[in-house]
Amino acid sequence: MLARIEGVKPGNIHEAAKRLIAVAGHIGPKQLSAAHITDLNNALAKADLSNTTKAHYSGAMRRLLVYLWEFFGAKKLDAQVTRFASIRPRNVVATDEELFAIKEAAPDHIKLWLLLCSDLAIRSGTAARLGPQNYDPKRRILTFKTKYQEGVRIPVTEEVEALLTTCDMDHPASFVRQLWQRHGRQNKHHGPGPADTGEPSGLAAQFKALRLSLGITRKVTPHDFRRRTAVEVYDQTKDLREVQAVLGHTSIASTVWYLDHFMRPIQRATLENAKRPHLVKKENIA
Repeated sequence: MLARIEGVKPGNIHEAAKRLIAVAGHIGPKQLSAAHITDLNNALAKADLSNTTKAHYSGAMRRLLVYLWEFFGAKKLDAQVTRFASIRPRNVVATDEELFAIKEAAPDHIKLWLLLCSDLAIRSGTAARLGPQNYDPKRRILTFKTKYQEGVRIPVTEEVEALLTTCDMDHPASFVRQLWQRHGRQNKHHGPGPADTGEPSGLAAQFKALRLSLGITRKVTPHDFRRRTAVEVYDQTKDLREVQAVLGHTSIASTVWYLDHFMRPIQRATLENAKRPHLVKKENIA
């Protein structure tokens, strides 16, 4: 039932419920008091968590308390939950020139990693872990879970498909790992590919070295190419929901953060017209 609270990730709601139970025990909602919220605030403030995670949990706690107030007769205590300032995500957008230069110079494993981030807007960590179990070569579709456990199905582009075709679909290793191991065998002076266990490591360092070797001194990461795709989709569609779907976000606020440096500023005339839409419609008819 808690998972149905609209606009909040189920995992955050469950964490909020666990923390509330930890300070209040198994009393009924009507027995919750401001003292319980004070204890909750203190415990969350001392927790070894990032500010962003604390912000997510405190936001979920406020929604949970509103839910208990509306449906179970609890006191209205949501306003007493401490608000933690969430750190806004990095909003650097890679350019077409940077993408072309790095893609042309990159070995196949870095190229595939970059294309998964740029062409398909997949998070860099997820892109490095995708393997044959995630790919349907007949339908040319990747299926996987995001870091928030949301299911995603994405058709691959021609460049991505060409690289995936060279991989062994019966091998348990990720696609990036397979290509990296092949690169290591072909170029022994670059060292061996990654070990056969665990996730690929050292990709970021390789990417940085390649970027600097090309004279690209601006700090650009594969994740910035994911953001570039988001900007391009918004530029073409002007539809935030379309961008949200591409990025796999559960919250439209996260999508707006990706685009906040790009979206055009609101005009005063737009705000004035929004106050009296019926007059605007009459003027347009006239």
